[in-house]
Amino acid sequence: MGKVSIHWFRQDLRLSDNPALSHAVKQGAVLPVYILDDEAAGDWKMGGASRVWLHHSLAALKESLGGHLAVFKGSAEHILTDLVAETGAETLTWTRCYEPWRRERDERIKSRFQDMGLDVLSGNGSLLWEPWTIRKGDGGPYRVFTPFYKKGCLAAPPPREPQPAPDISDFAPMPSSSLEVGALELLPTLPWGEEMMQHWTPGEKGADQALDRFFEVGLSDYSEGRDFPARPATSGLSPYLHFGEMSPNQAWCFSGRAGDFMGCEKDAEHFRRELAWREFSYSQLYFHPDLPTVNLNRKYDVFPWQEDTSLLRQWQKGETGIPLVDAGMRQLWQTGHMHNRVRMVVASFLVKNLLIDWRQGQAWFWDTLVDADLANNAAAWQWVAGSGADAAPYFRIFNPATQGERFDPDGDYIRQYVPELSSLPDKWLSKPWEAPEAVLRQAGVSLGKNYPHPIVDLKASRQRALTAYEQVKAHEVNV
Repeated sequence: MGKVSIHWFRQDLRLSDNPALSHAVKQGAVLPVYILDDEAAGDWKMGGASRVWLHHSLAALKESLGGHLAVFKGSAEHILTDLVAETGAETLTWTRCYEPWRRERDERIKSRFQDMGLDVLSGNGSLLWEPWTIRKGDGGPYRVFTPFYKKGCLAAPPPREPQPAPDISDFAPMPSSSLEVGALELLPTLPWGEEMMQHWTPGEKGADQALDRFFEVGLSDYSEGRDFPARPATSGLSPYLHFGEMSPNQAWCFSGRAGDFMGCEKDAEHFRRELAWREFSYSQLYFHPDLPTVNLNRKYDVFPWQEDTSLLRQWQKGETGIPLVDAGMRQLWQTGHMHNRVRMVVASFLVKNLLIDWRQGQAWFWDTLVDADLANNAAAWQWVAGSGADAAPYFRIFNPATQGERFDPDGDYIRQYVPELSSLPDKWLSKPWEAPEAVLRQAGVSLGKNYPHPIVDLKASRQRALTAYEQVKAHEVNV
């Protein structure tokens, strides 16, 4: 057998526009490898929804490789060492990841194999710009999105054009120790995972289909429609981008072309701006590795969070008595996804109306989102909590009733996920506690029986949050 190259798949589960894979193919017979390394991930091993997605994505990738995907479970460092010894591989490639635990491990692995004389290449296939290339004039990271995007991203060299999938005609023999995808035990025993996947098609082909659907029905309405959860204006691409079934370069490039062709350039630019928010989150994680656990703005360390497992559980189950919040939390449980505006509303409700630590919400999203991403999840929760970069001020508190009236005016979203309220007139749908008893009775709604009373009063809990925030401001003055 001639030269062997190992390509280590991670969050780049695709063949097209995969520079590291293309490099491996050029060097010789390729051994594609995936390793589930929960040991190194520690507290940040994948949650339940992500594991379900990964199972189906790996199955799709293996099929696209004609069955030539070696699958393992355990320490990536040890498994790769054994594979190099067994195959005599001279090249090892992978696509860079940016989670702190991966950066530490990957640097160690790269150094080890380079010392052994291997050609080791780690390439960028997950971001439009490497985090260390987008900095302020003084060399520090940006803390505000608009200058990050306009002065940083748009002033940098443009994202590269997507590359075609390499022609892989020569595969190295499959190691006898390789597992079947099912042996990774990623699927739950409950039917929840199977029901959730009815809404998705994981894998590279599914990513292509999702992008086509977005261009056909969503892109031309993106700028305005993306705020309305019942309208098909959002891309639905976040899990495909997270698992690397699509590269951000493909999303960036093809959306620009589609916008030009369809005459909706402003919508395409708005979508690209959202891709840049993803980059901004990765920049925050790169320069602040403790972003998922520590307030970026340390004055929030004194915030008086409340411990209330009962309220937290009602929020998780979508049983708060606040229809838009409940609709979002039930969408999350049923589909592994939640509309972006609704994510902000449910997060604001948890952090501000319930005064529950943002890290509790982050943990629930980590376990239930199919697009659970360490950078985006942490940055988004800190943004809502007011403690993050370019964050919404803590005193900006979303009113979920008025948000429902404004962004779900016909009630289609709430009625889909909170069907027990489906017969309520639009006027009362977002705030059933204000509806006359006769209206509730006619709609078949009995508060406290088939739909809960609100677990908090929105006005009173808003004032309580503002009072709690005074402690943060007082601490800032004292410091």
